[in-house]
Amino acid sequence: MKLFQSIAAVTVAVILAIPVHAASPHVYFIEPVDGEHVSSPFTVKFGLEGLEIRPAGDATPNTGHHHLIVDGIALPTGTVIALNDKSLHFGKGQTETQLSLPPGHHTLTLQFGDGIHQSYGLDVSQTISIDVK
Repeated sequence: MKLFQSIAAVTVAVILAIPVHAASPHVYFIEPVDGEHVSSPFTVKFGLEGLEIRPAGDATPNTGHHHLIVDGIALPTGTVIALNDKSLHFGKGQTETQLSLPPGHHTLTLQFGDGIHQSYGLDVSQTISIDVK
């Protein structure tokens, strides 16, 4: 019995000594998926791991909100994300929207930004392509 207890104690000590690394923060599209054919209007749903959603203006570290860039590119860390008809801000913490686009090929870039709309960088963005019928 003592041998079993010793082995169990060593096993627990080894497990506790293994560092646990959190996954890198990232955003992703729940829908639509890359390459999908959609009809306008369509639903866009955003996913997030490793950071927390907070409304615009909240300066808590490791928090922010989604931005959707239509037919544009992801932005480097610290770049202020523009607010215009091609760069949509979800400053209330929204995680989905209805989008209407003209027929044709489009890219959607999901970009996470902090409370003052500064990009978390290329690693916290995702770009997909869609075709609108």
